[in-house]
Parts: sequence; structure tokens; C-alpha cells
Amino acid sequence: MNKDERRESLEAQVASFPDAPGVYLFKDTRGRVLYVGKADVLRDRVRAYFGPSLDVRHIRLVERAERVEFAVTGSISEAYLLEANLIKQHKPRYNIRLKDDKSYPYVKITLGEDFPRILRTRSLGDRTARYFGPFANAKSVDQSLDLLQKLFPYRTCKLTILADDEGRGHTVPPSALPGGRPCLLFHLRRCTAPCVGNTTRDEYRATVDKSVLFLEGRYETLARTTRKEMESAADTLEFERAAALRDRLTAIDRTLDRQEVHAYKGDDFDVLASAIAEGDAVVQLFRVRDGTIVGRDHFALEGSEGAGAPEVIASFLRQHYSAATMLPPEIVTPAALPDAASLEAFLTERRGGPVRLHVPQRGKKRHLAELAERNALDALEQERVRWLADRGKTDVALRELQEALGLEGPPKRIECYDVSHVQGTSVVSSMVVFEDGRPAKSQYRRFRARIGDRNDDFTNMRETLKRRFARAFAAGSGGDGKDADARTNWPLPDLIILDGGKGQLSAGLAALADAGRLQIPIAALAKEREELFVPNRPDPIVLPRNAQGLYLVQRVRDEAHRFAVTYHQKVRASRAVRSILDDIAGVGPARKRALLRKFGSVRAMQDAPVEDLAAVGGVGAALAERIKSALTS
Repeated sequence: MNKDERRESLEAQVASFPDAPGVYLFKDTRGRVLYVGKADVLRDRVRAYFGPSLDVRHIRLVERAERVEFAVTGSISEAYLLEANLIKQHKPRYNIRLKDDKSYPYVKITLGEDFPRILRTRSLGDRTARYFGPFANAKSVDQSLDLLQKLFPYRTCKLTILADDEGRGHTVPPSALPGGRPCLLFHLRRCTAPCVGNTTRDEYRATVDKSVLFLEGRYETLARTTRKEMESAADTLEFERAAALRDRLTAIDRTLDRQEVHAYKGDDFDVLASAIAEGDAVVQLFRVRDGTIVGRDHFALEGSEGAGAPEVIASFLRQHYSAATMLPPEIVTPAALPDAASLEAFLTERRGGPVRLHVPQRGKKRHLAELAERNALDALEQERVRWLADRGKTDVALRELQEALGLEGPPKRIECYDVSHVQGTSVVSSMVVFEDGRPAKSQYRRFRARIGDRNDDFTNMRETLKRRFARAFAAGSGGDGKDADARTNWPLPDLIILDGGKGQLSAGLAALADAGRLQIPIAALAKEREELFVPNRPDPIVLPRNAQGLYLVQRVRDEAHRFAVTYHQKVRASRAVRSILDDIAGVGPARKRALLRKFGSVRAMQDAPVEDLAAVGGVGAALAERIKSALTS
């Protein structure tokens, strides 16, 4: 099909699109998603791609597209959310998208617990918890939480702590608290020790409420409240408490002093600005709460070739605020954004209240927008220095591997395998994937040994590779396997690295021979001298100690080892916690937990009368008899 025929085919597909809100996906001949967009009216929006006034990115998109698909949504707000999720899932080439968007941290407050914890997390899902974020820098989050714990001590442990009738805490089961004493954080004044009943639920919750104010950036509100408490404590001659509140007030005031720019008193809004250079982009975000800048983050984006600043900011806004947990009533930008009315409708629905996009022409908000633009330019320059350095090192490393191993070209896709076990038990193996010298974590895979526990690394490695290449492209499909559907088949690597020496290499060659894949380059990296063993060569290849190629294979090998060991520890831990209860018919996880909560151990159940076992919720007389019989046999 030539270019004109393809265009006519696309226009015919679009003619059947509905007059409804939704998302559309341009796909290439391999079924890969090239672009994801949203629309108030699908048919009208997608038709615009075939008009005369197109930018270069859209021209290239239409030239490469083979078909267009759509999904109808109930509202434009739902379309925004679906678009953000599809961009995160497919990472389309022609979308402006957040870099490393899966790794942005949140602050989580576990409000569903009697004594909530405050912690950093990278996943959302607990409906009983409250989240703040996402933030661009995990280190700054940790620093904020460290200060927060000094100001308002809270627990970070994973103990289950419940409140009694008087509101004081106790652990469940009681034996969960080692020695029955609070941990070191209590003595460092970082925790109020609810685990030993040192504070009531209401007192602890009051401290958590102040922590929420701090995380919201309500520093002035918090300072006023703390000052009143301090004066009240001094009036009642509680001098020790007054001194502690004074120190807390000093720390809050110091936090306020660190904020350099003040806007309008009491205003809440975000400021967004961007900087773009050669396809790289950065968006600077200022969070203003109570008229003071309380947070500054910059976010890197990719896929912005040919795009202008308003389009970059609009793309960031859709993706960021679809995951953000708190939205302000106003968002300030240096210039008007495309589809501003739709964006405001989306943000209003997400917030549950009105949100306004504002382009200030003068005054303090205009000054903030210009300051954000300067910050974005500085951040982009710093990021580009780092990115270009990384890319340069990666290109050198791939070329060095090509020359050392005699490959036809730089190994774009490298797969590395490792086996992990303890004396042949809980045997697992890992496959990690590096594409263009960078980890492709979504393509990592883990294998649980099917040949039983066996202290034989070579056999286990051969079995792992056999299973991996059973997932290569379907027989008879032709090509090199890179056209395969990633959901059911895995593309073939340009280089395989095994963690081991000559023995592992022999096992790997045997597996490739079984799969008919001997054309794939393979090498084994020995740990002792960091030597690379390759087929048909008696002596190992020794890369220079300062070679980028050596650093890359070491990193790949270490990542495979880490991934394998982590999985092995998980498997071993699950085996370690098994007990005889797991083999009794009718005792599932819930009943097992209920029994252990009641008796504390299997030995205590052995000594308990059948009547006590039957009294546990969900057990009953018949199951209690089976449990007793199994425990005493």
C-alpha cells in the first residue's frame, strides 16, 4: 500500500468515528501505538489530522500510521484520564510524555489505622489513606519527612496497633512487640510510642492533623496554632511543654524563612512553565499555598520534537494532574494553552471544585511565571548535560562490546540471566533486559524452576533459556522476532550475557541449539577476573578496567543478580512461613490468621482443647477435630 492509498484508508476509517468524546490511537503496520489523543468529538478531531495546516510531527505521524482506533468515554474528563493511562502504558513515539513517570514518589498517610503512619510510597491504591504528590525528587521527600518527624513525632513501623476502650494503643498480637518495649525512635523523640500505650488515639490523631497541615504547606496556619499552644502552656506553668512548642515554632518559622518568594496573602495556586531544546523538555512547577511558594519541582519530558511551550505544558498538565492527589483552584501559565476550556473542565472534575487557568499580564503572578520559566531553562540545561553524558558513555560502551565480541553491530537489546538458590532449594532465575544500554524494566522476567530443587546451576540455566526461547516469535512468522506481539512473544536479543564461566556458557549454547538459535551472540561473564567467555575461543576476552564496555556488562550482570536474589528471597520467605495448617483442608489464609491471632503459635494450638479451637470464628466443631488430629499426628 503506497502513501496515498494509506491516507485514503485512514480517512475512510475516520469517517465511521462517532460524534462523541473519547480517545483515539494511531497505530503502525506492526500494531504499535504511535500516538494517543483525546477529543470532545472524535470524528471532527481526528479529521483535522488530514487537513492542510499540520505541523511536522503530525505529518510524520500520518505517514507512518496504518490504522486509527478509538474508545468512547462518558465525558471529556474520562477521556483525559484514559489518555494519560494509555500514554503511560504504550509510551507512544509522537506523544509528549513524562520520563520515568512510574517512579515519582508520593507521601502516604494511613488514615485507615487507629494510629496512622506517614511514609514515602510509589503506588496508589489504599482507599483509606491520604496521598500527597507526585513529587519529582525522592530525596527532597525524604528530607521533608525527616523534618516532619522531628516536628510532629509519628510511627513508621509496620506493627498492627489498635486502640483499647480508653483509646490507648496495644500491638496485635502482643508478642509482635520485641521485649514489650518501644523502639529507639521513641527515645530519640521521633515517635510517641503508641505501641505501649504511651499516647491515646485522639492525641496521636491531633499530631497527624498537624502533619497534614505541614504537608499541605499551611505553615502560617501551623505557626499560629503552635504559638497559641505555647502561650497556653506557659500560662498554666507547663514550662517543659512550652519549651518543646517553642522549638517546634522556631523550626516552622525557619521553614517559612526559606521560602524566597511571597505572592498574594492566602492564595493557593500552581505555576507551570517549560523549556524545550532538540526534543528534550522540562516543565517547572511552583506550588503556592497561603501565598508562599512551598514546593518547587521540575519534570523531564520526551517526545516534544517540533512542539511549542503551550503544547508541552498542556501535555504535562493532563498527565500530572490525572495522578496528582491535590489540585489548587488556579493554575498559572506564561501563555494560553490549547483546549483551555476542556482542560478546565477536566481539572474541575478532578478537584471536585472550580479550577481556573490563568495567564497573568502583570503583577506578582506574572513575575512568578517568568521566574518559573528561568528555573525551567536552568533545569533543562543541567538535565541535558547529564543526558548527553549518559548517551555518550552508552554509545561508547555498545561500540566497545561490538568490537570486543565481533558483533555485526552495537547490541541494541542485551539480555542477561542469573540463577539463585541456597544449596539447591527455592531455585529461581532472572532475565533482565537492557535496550540501548538502559534497563527496560517492564521486560524483566522471573522463572521458578520446574525441574525441582536441584543444586545444578548449568541444568537450571539451560532450562531457563529453553523456556525463554519458547516465548520467541511464533513459528513460521518469519523475520527476526522483533515484529512479535510483546504481550505473547518476546523479541530476540542482539546479545545474551550469562552470569558465570565456561560451564554456564556450555549450558547456554546447548539451550540455543535446542531452540535453533545458535546465530544469537552469547557470552558468559566470570566474576573472579571479570572475563568474558565466548564460543569457539579458548581464551577469555578481558576488557580494560576503565572501559565503558566493561562497566556496562558489569551493570547488566549485577542487575540480573539483584533481580534473581530478590525473587529467591521472596520464594524462600514464603516457604519459611508455611506450617502444618497450610496442609489441612478447610484452613485458608483467613482461618489461619484467626487461629494464630487467638493462640499465637501452632504449639499452643496442640495444647489447646478442641472446644477452644472450635470457638474461633469460622472454625466450628468438625474443622476443629480435623485441626486437632493433624496437629497431634
